[in-house]
Amino acid sequence: MKDTQKSPKSATAIDKTSEGFTDEERAAIKERARELKAATRRGPSADKADGESAVLAKIAEMPEPDRAMGERLHAVIKASAPALSPRLWYGMPAYAKDGNVVCFFQSAQKFKTRYATLGFMHEANLDEGAMWPTAFALKELTAAEEARIGALVKKAVS
Repeated sequence: MKDTQKSPKSATAIDKTSEGFTDEERAAIKERARELKAATRRGPSADKADGESAVLAKIAEMPEPDRAMGERLHAVIKASAPALSPRLWYGMPAYAKDGNVVCFFQSAQKFKTRYATLGFMHEANLDEGAMWPTAFALKELTAAEEARIGALVKKAVS
């Protein structure tokens, strides 16, 4: 009779199996694919108004208080940096310069987190020494936060 030997489990093996992307992450990836397909259909003639209407529609779909926060952020960003073009990015309102996303708004409901996020991409000119923040948690917007965001957005596009 031949002994069959089972391979031992690695000491570093993880018993829990990874499921990969969450449902929310898969939905964001699908939204991004739809955005790219729509942009290809529209072609180079797509204008800023197309992106703005898509962003405003996405904000209108958000539950409160994210909807109100998204509307205020949209107004602050447009006033602070009119050169930025509103567009959707992974299903989130985003603002781009020369086709590259500079900043974006992620509602708390997007990935079921306890706060919304204002994020900046590497195109944003926020460099400050050897370390600087690139994302900010938002629970509410007061005049002070709006002023700070306006200054950050101006700096980001400078």
